[in-house]
Amino acid sequence: MANPQSSLLDPAIFTHLESKLEEETQVRDALTQLIQRLDRAVSAAQGLLSRVHSTPRANYPALVSQVEAAVKEESSIVAELNEVASKHPYYKYNSKWSRTIQNAIGTTIYCGWLGGFASPETSESLGRLLTLEEVGSIFSVPTNVKDRDVFHFTIEEYLLSLTELTQELGRLATNAVTLGDFELPMTISAFVKDLFAGFQLLNLKNDILRKRADAVKYDVKRVEDIVYDLSLRGLVQRPTADAEMKST
Repeated sequence: MANPQSSLLDPAIFTHLESKLEEETQVRDALTQLIQRLDRAVSAAQGLLSRVHSTPRANYPALVSQVEAAVKEESSIVAELNEVASKHPYYKYNSKWSRTIQNAIGTTIYCGWLGGFASPETSESLGRLLTLEEVGSIFSVPTNVKDRDVFHFTIEEYLLSLTELTQELGRLATNAVTLGDFELPMTISAFVKDLFAGFQLLNLKNDILRKRADAVKYDVKRVEDIVYDLSLRGLVQRPTADAEMKST
């Protein structure tokens, strides 16, 4: 006759689950520490980039060099994050670092726009947009990976970073006028218009990304108003009739 007090449930089941939960806790703690370090590095880079609003354009190269060094620090931490995160399913933990990675990408793109990360193939010209692949190369991280489960930079993170870039450039256009640089808003205006046109070509499904992309038009309008005011005051050169005819 069976012993009525014998358990039908094997306690080893919960012992196994407890060990698995402990492993997950250790992984999350390790990721959290890395992300906190990356947050601090990103904040340092953003702090340097904020100086551009009070920096004459002639002094951009010195500032850009400092930002490049800050991005290099970000890159070293991302390398550690890549090593830890790639050992686990990407979509299980990616929500922990997605916003921070987006900000790291943003500092890199902004630095590139200001003339940073030039190579023999590219000049240090103002207004250059780094591609997602170029950003991935700077961080030595794969991008838009679909064929394997590893840490990578996503298209969504890149595009969200671009929407924040237009906000910063709208602010830069205003402060450039304050510093007496009336040509920079013209460069910014052409860039954000092209960027907004690019967003309009995308069939965006992500609700957050679509809303942020739609909001870019307000940054375009903000810069257009600055350029319009400069034009009315005669502070920037208007296209001549001949130039207008040649462009048509």
